[in-house]
Amino acid sequence: METLYYSRFDSMAGSLIVGVSAKGLVVLEFDRGNFPRKSTGVTWRESTEATRKYVRELKEYFAGRRREFDFPLDLRGTPFQVRCWRALLEIPYGETRTYADIARAVGRPQAFRAVGMANNRNPVAIVVPCHRVIASDGTLCGYGGGLDLKRKLLELEGAVTGTLAA
Repeated sequence: METLYYSRFDSMAGSLIVGVSAKGLVVLEFDRGNFPRKSTGVTWRESTEATRKYVRELKEYFAGRRREFDFPLDLRGTPFQVRCWRALLEIPYGETRTYADIARAVGRPQAFRAVGMANNRNPVAIVVPCHRVIASDGTLCGYGGGLDLKRKLLELEGAVTGTLAA
């Protein structure tokens, strides 16, 4: 049985849950009151000590003092999902890409809907920046934290212009 550690903290994005393994960040999600969930082979233990460095860097990001995260990631998903999430990590701070751009980046140019589903399953919100993905027409779409938060994150990063519509 694997033991993972988590804590909660408040941010401009609301209450967040940070979950880590011995290898790195496993979970960063919006606190909806249903964590920790039961998982086969995993035990969750609350520990602010185990998540301290992750929370510190996230607070720096929300304060506008950090553009890149230095902590390791432990991404868990299907091979296609992990390829998509790694492509998201290549989107520079302050920039956006479309679902079609990500589909091309992972070598599946017609798979923009599958890319959207992989984004929807992203277990590491904000750090794996699915908020930087927009529709091909330039509109904001599809974000687990809601479109208002997506816009706020893009504004924080300086990526929102007058051409990005909600």
